[in-house]
Amino acid sequence: MKKDSKIYVAGHRGLVGSAIIKNLEAKGFTNIIHRTHAQLDLTDTNAVASFFSQEKPEYVFLAAAKVGGIVANNTYRGEFIYANLMIQNNVVHQSYRNQVKKLMFLGSTCIYPKNCPQPMKENYLLTDVLEYTNEPYAIAKIAGIKLCESYNLQYGTNYISVMPTNLYGPNDNFDLEKSHVLPALIRKIHLGKALENGDWDGIEKDLNRLPIKGIDGSSSKASILNVLSEFGVTLEDNDTAKVEIWGSGKPMREFLWSEDMADACVFLMEQIDFTDTHPSDAKEIRNTHINIGTGTDISIADLAVLIKKTIGFKGEFFFDAEKPDGTVKKLTNVEKLNALGWKHSVNLEAGVRRMYDWYLGR
Repeated sequence: MKKDSKIYVAGHRGLVGSAIIKNLEAKGFTNIIHRTHAQLDLTDTNAVASFFSQEKPEYVFLAAAKVGGIVANNTYRGEFIYANLMIQNNVVHQSYRNQVKKLMFLGSTCIYPKNCPQPMKENYLLTDVLEYTNEPYAIAKIAGIKLCESYNLQYGTNYISVMPTNLYGPNDNFDLEKSHVLPALIRKIHLGKALENGDWDGIEKDLNRLPIKGIDGSSSKASILNVLSEFGVTLEDNDTAKVEIWGSGKPMREFLWSEDMADACVFLMEQIDFTDTHPSDAKEIRNTHINIGTGTDISIADLAVLIKKTIGFKGEFFFDAEKPDGTVKKLTNVEKLNALGWKHSVNLEAGVRRMYDWYLGR
């Protein structure tokens, strides 16, 4: 990419897209374009066709997706598979029709089987059944990988797919109904600390920034306590705050700072082509996607303790084993990524501190 190349970042307001734009700008790229959902609905085939025809981007980062945690994935199954398939199909096809030089498709490591050998190598894709709660989303992302591979093989395009592990960082989603585990824990433990300290100004400020089920800082204390209790943040009779954590706390998860992820994406976009993602003498070209992660993981229970220490919460945790754990272990094998020349730089302890500081300063 040249510094003045026209680069389209789809999903620029999201966790990954915003980090990619920040990274590109820091590296001196000056011709970055984007559209909000209100300006361009990527599930609208005609609208996407018109956008590409008019703008003619040279490079595309496809970071737009409909995403959510276990509850959202399992509840809105039809929405998740439809929206993600439509976004991918429209953007990839119009990139082909309008001679985009290179495209990067961003997926997720949820593409791997539920009982995948650990750590998960790229060639473990499609070797067993998927985890049920996020199956529709995972199938959509697998379809995106195969769409890129297939266009490359038939049309000679240069589209690469990357599969990030669990991401966290600036502009993350802290909506307790839809967020992923790490931002949800940060917010719940933050609110738990405010409760134990009797910090109602802090609670009201938090709810004014992001109401929970319509309850904001102007609501009565009883309404606030009720909605916090609904999401597992309570104050016991002895004034001890308690925070509920879904599941047993035993599942292991890997987390990558979103700005590290963005740096990996820009590095790969600049340095790596589709032909670099598979052996040159391969008779069957499969599993050309690239895992992006740290290669290290932590249990949900230990993650909660790390966040508790970072925030300064003195209360208790309650693990609700009746709630689903999801996959027991999801650790990426990052040998392929490291061999291509990139490695992460932000460890989890530093990342959680940065994340909490960002949350407080929003």
